[in-house]
Amino acid sequence: MKVLLVCAGGMSTSIIMKKMRDYARTNDIDDFEVQATGVGSFRDVIDAFDVVLLGPQISYRFDEIAGVAGSKKPVGVIAPTDYALGNCQAIFKQVESLLKGE
Repeated sequence: MKVLLVCAGGMSTSIIMKKMRDYARTNDIDDFEVQATGVGSFRDVIDAFDVVLLGPQISYRFDEIAGVAGSKKPVGVIAPTDYALGNCQAIFKQVESLLKGE
């Protein structure tokens, strides 16, 4: 699975990205890739990913980003608490739910 994390500038999601990579390694989650980017450049890379997660601080841009992603690529907003705490277990569950169409 390939996950694109999008936030205002890509800085705070880069912290989540590192935590997700560590979580995947620790929990033997193979076939996992994650990248963090700012909202200003997500269009340049979105096609290479299976799912898009937004930082809660840009949740107001959900419709715009979901429109670019189209119906083929699920988009979700990370819960503020999970984002703040870097709760990778919950974030991975969200990714799995989005990929299943839930």
